Amino acid sequence: MTATTASTDAVHEDGSPDRLAIDTIRTLAMDAVQKANSGHPGTPMALAPVAYTLWKDFIRYDPAAPDWPNRDRFVLSVGHASMLLYAVLHLASVEEIDADGNKTGEPAVSLSDIEQFRQLSSKTPGHPEYRMTTGVETTTGPLGQGCGNSVGMAIAERALASRFNRDGFDLFDHDVYVLCGDGDMMEGVSAEAASVAGHLKLSNLCWVYDSNHITIEGGTDIAFTEDVGKRFEAYGWNVIHVDDANDTAAFGKAIETFRATDDRPTFIVVHSVIGWGSPRAGSEKAHGEALGEDNVRATKKAYGWPEDKQFYVPDGVKEHFTQAVAGRGKPLREEWEATFERYRQSFPEQAAELDLLRRGKLPDGWQAEIPTFPADAKGLASRDSGGKVLNAIAPHVPMLMGGAADLAPSTKTNLTFQGAGSFEPNDYSGRNFHFGVREHAMGSIANGMALSYLRSYTGTFLVFADYMRAPIRLAAIMELPVVFVFTHDSIGVGEDGPTHQPIEHLATLRAIPGLDTIRPGDANEVAAAWKVALSHTHEPTALIFSRQAIATLDREKYASADGLEKGGYVLGDCEGTPEIILIGTGSELPMVVAAHEKLTAEGVKSRVVSLPSWYLFEKQDKAYHEVVFPNAVRARLAVEQAGSMGWDRYVGHDGGTITMSTFGASAPLAKLQEKFGFTVDNICAVARKLIENNA
Repeated sequence: MTATTASTDAVHEDGSPDRLAIDTIRTLAMDAVQKANSGHPGTPMALAPVAYTLWKDFIRYDPAAPDWPNRDRFVLSVGHASMLLYAVLHLASVEEIDADGNKTGEPAVSLSDIEQFRQLSSKTPGHPEYRMTTGVETTTGPLGQGCGNSVGMAIAERALASRFNRDGFDLFDHDVYVLCGDGDMMEGVSAEAASVAGHLKLSNLCWVYDSNHITIEGGTDIAFTEDVGKRFEAYGWNVIHVDDANDTAAFGKAIETFRATDDRPTFIVVHSVIGWGSPRAGSEKAHGEALGEDNVRATKKAYGWPEDKQFYVPDGVKEHFTQAVAGRGKPLREEWEATFERYRQSFPEQAAELDLLRRGKLPDGWQAEIPTFPADAKGLASRDSGGKVLNAIAPHVPMLMGGAADLAPSTKTNLTFQGAGSFEPNDYSGRNFHFGVREHAMGSIANGMALSYLRSYTGTFLVFADYMRAPIRLAAIMELPVVFVFTHDSIGVGEDGPTHQPIEHLATLRAIPGLDTIRPGDANEVAAAWKVALSHTHEPTALIFSRQAIATLDREKYASADGLEKGGYVLGDCEGTPEIILIGTGSELPMVVAAHEKLTAEGVKSRVVSLPSWYLFEKQDKAYHEVVFPNAVRARLAVEQAGSMGWDRYVGHDGGTITMSTFGASAPLAKLQEKFGFTVDNICAVARKLIENNA
């Protein structure tokens, strides 16, 4: 549809409550963007009928209890259209009033919140942010990520239903709805995620695709001409077309078809006109900038709206919408709570487990079987010890679920205990996920799982962290305790060469605020690292493991690996003040210990510091930092088979590093270590030089 006079006449001639509510959503979006002079008004204007119909007639959501477990999930993958969601949440919000007529609770989004759109500390940021605004299920904005999250949410519903539902007790049977757009469809992560969802036959998942044929640069035909619906048919989705976003009856029938489909996910292609009803309708100029005051007035006139009123909600509109949403959601929520109380009487253990999940807690005794590894000069790869620890923990944490990007045999992230099984279309009870070679989707799916009570983990090679940077970053922004396992962590990959040897990756992960990047130096540090990772409730963790064997240190001779809980600790020391502090992480730690022993035998006062987690170490106070790194000791040497960036924080201007300043090479590990200086003799030689320079 184009924004002609005839089409807009149809709007203001219809004064029904539905039409008033739809135009309220549109005008709130226009006014908020105009006041902020920043934002995206066009998509909310186009999709207001879709969002309104979905929320008013279908979504199970109780404004008075927006976090009840069996609510439907709504994901705005087109996060730039945030005002669409904020307007809906405002119209659906409930203000609690006590017997004296006083307000006892805040609405999810108030009108004043909308007036503060995109302003500092408001509940209406430019893109929806999880934990900031009630009703926002996930942080969206980077296109395609919400699509990936939704697959994780749909997986979680199936997993939770498989574990907790019993005859007569359907605790979990909710659906996941997504609004996505052309940009989402162009991003590769949505294709990866859609392929996973089609394979798993997630019939509880519905993506609503806003096909408006507009991007920032112009019409989509300049770069995007494929038949998206055909592509989704090939993925195994049920594809439905709605020719006009304003046709709420047709859209409602499409949702009914989705709800009746039980063997595949549903993809609804909705054709819309961006900036509908405005002078900029159908133009890229309606996408990412305010319409302008004159255009806002013209659009309101076309809608039959008061031209001089801003943030106007006509009498009865909010009550009409809230009554519809809450009138459906509240009884469903109350029925669920009553069912759960009966369930608690019949299945107390399962109910207690679900209580823990809702609070983000782990079961008592989850650490009971974590192994302690004896000293072993040969040792084992930290990927191997990581797999042993994971499989010691997982039987005690039933909703710890995850897998690898087709690399479980290499990353050792497969759950091998009896009954673990695989999560597949014919059996949603399995706990091993086969993500396929889809690192990007794997990360975003794991985030969606974590947003729905599961403790999720992923696995791939460290060099492929590049493929999943966006979901790692978003996990940190959302404070999700996802565990990202990365193996093959250095030039220790050897013959596979520079393409598979990570160099800069540790620095880039350590640079992400709120991400705990841990590179343990032996098997017992691996055990401590997994303990820390699962103890986190508001931080994701990147566990960095080796392919090559690492000696298991003698913990009777050296400090306990529990020191890892502080990020860094004195592993081995000397009498009095050290002349040199040697710092190591990962597979280089035993090498540093060997250099320490050699220097000590030569009469050099040497200290070894294990520094597996910079994130945790920086949380310690200055007094502890001084204990580990006395300011008086200026000769410090860090050894790590990765880039040097960031190490100056710990070695200072007078210290040094043995690190990588180039990419690696294809050769056996011993040859690479010799070439790049990762030998005990070279560590000792550099240490002696630093001592001399600081004398």
